Amino acid sequence: MTVPSRRWLLGAAALAAVALLGVRWPGAAAAMLALDLAWIAAFAIDAALAPRRRDLEVTRGSPAAFALGRPAAVRYHWRVRARRRVTLQVRERLPEPLGGADTPLRVLEVTPGAGRDEVLELRPVHRGVGVGGRIGVRALGPLGLAWSQFSFDLPWTATVYPGLVAASLRALPLQEARRREAGLRNVRRSGEGRLFEGLREWVPGDEPRIIDWKATARHGKLIARQYEDERRQRVMIAVDAGRLLTAEVGGVPRLEAVVAAALHLAHAAVEHDDDIGLLVFADTIQRYVAPARGRRALRAVLDGLAAAEGRLVESDYPAAFRHLSAHNRKRALTVLFTDVIDRTASDALVAHAATLRPRHLPMAVTLRNPEIEALATGRPESAAAAFERAAAEELLSAREAALAEIGARGVMVLDVPPGSASAAVVERYHQLKRRGLL
Repeated sequence: MTVPSRRWLLGAAALAAVALLGVRWPGAAAAMLALDLAWIAAFAIDAALAPRRRDLEVTRGSPAAFALGRPAAVRYHWRVRARRRVTLQVRERLPEPLGGADTPLRVLEVTPGAGRDEVLELRPVHRGVGVGGRIGVRALGPLGLAWSQFSFDLPWTATVYPGLVAASLRALPLQEARRREAGLRNVRRSGEGRLFEGLREWVPGDEPRIIDWKATARHGKLIARQYEDERRQRVMIAVDAGRLLTAEVGGVPRLEAVVAAALHLAHAAVEHDDDIGLLVFADTIQRYVAPARGRRALRAVLDGLAAAEGRLVESDYPAAFRHLSAHNRKRALTVLFTDVIDRTASDALVAHAATLRPRHLPMAVTLRNPEIEALATGRPESAAAAFERAAAEELLSAREAALAEIGARGVMVLDVPPGSASAAVVERYHQLKRRGLL
């Protein structure tokens, strides 16, 4: 496709203005027609000489992942098969988390032979995973009268993590050292725990249940089994991406607060050398990451959290809990990030949350709505505001009843505002570690 340039349009406008002279001097009409034909011919020649798609090469180098709120550089190298400098106009459709189609027009001057290096600084607009790479190009002809317009695909997938990811990954070794220096290490306590360490002589005050009767028979005296605490536990993160977490608080979906809190919890678990896993679900299972340890496990969890997508559907809790039970036989702290509205609307969650016990240690993390709480405690100034307050109070009362029902079935409940979810979840995890409940 060929498009006239601004120079050609200005020339055509000037010729049209000159053509008005033909009204006063009829003899000039033939000359004006000749000039118009010459200008059109120049456009055609320039369009024929303009570079085409086959004359252009481009490569892209992008980071493995982006962090929300932090700019990152994407590098391009352009080359043209021509004997002259070529002017290009470029507009690219970026992956949606990086801006999508809302990208500025770039103008490049590409020198033959050496080509042109371009650095495009991108600031992600939201968390997620997106695909893009369709590039629209206009190449200017040698006379500057015509643009040769074409496009080609240079596909790429961009993953945008929450803003703290990069710092979290770099800080892992240092944080681990600080944790050990602070005394937050696994302490061996003789006679307790689940891992067998060895045998020793039984002494008064020890529990009779630790006596090894076969060893006692061999040695002719009471011999006890000695255990130590398990140094590695398992933390399973389950994220409900259904409609309950798509609601916004302060213009931000509550799912974003859940993703940040889950990320902090995963980072804390890796610091303590625990295994971490992830399940993201709504009406279907969106992502499952089997529990593992270390940086690779954290990276897999980060990828799953980055791709978590809120959907306006009812979450299938029975299927999610069946999946957890089928794929996680070993005891784990199972942290479910979700929300409840009332006993009736959250019946499936209330009925199935306790099915993880007694094998697992389940904890439900629910996000309060500060806007509804403010409405329920505010002073109404009109009849309509009074009705709104009454509705908010009724909603909060039903929600508290549903949370109480979950707690009565043996599931720990952590009900926190979205802004403090990360700190509260990590603090509860540390408390459970210190108490040895995992």
